[in-house]
Amino acid sequence: MTRRLISTGSPFERAYGYSRAVIDGPFAFVAGTTGYDYATMAMPEDAAAQARNCWATIARTLEEAGLSLADIVRATYYVTDVAHAEPLLTVCGEVLADVRPAATLLVVAGLLKPEMKVEIEVTALKRRT
Repeated sequence: MTRRLISTGSPFERAYGYSRAVIDGPFAFVAGTTGYDYATMAMPEDAAAQARNCWATIARTLEEAGLSLADIVRATYYVTDVAHAEPLLTVCGEVLADVRPAATLLVVAGLLKPEMKVEIEVTALKRRT
């Protein structure tokens, strides 16, 4: 399998020189996923709503790569305020209840844009059938 790049159409991807996902062999590396709705480029105010948008983007990206949320083996969560951790993690618990990947939460000073409260990156491994 060759290396493949996946884009969500975010203007940031081309402008800043990154891909939403890189597929290499059985691995999918999905990064830079914030709470934008990429169809409208709208960002919800609420951290939980941003997290739901992140997971929707990740699910679509993995599907395009032939994987699913069930294939996630590692997740890293970034929040800009510790107060956003609980809403984010509640959504993660709903989305990943049966998957339960290895995960890390980091509270950071900020993300690229001030409206960004949450960012999620994941690594997925396509299971052999």
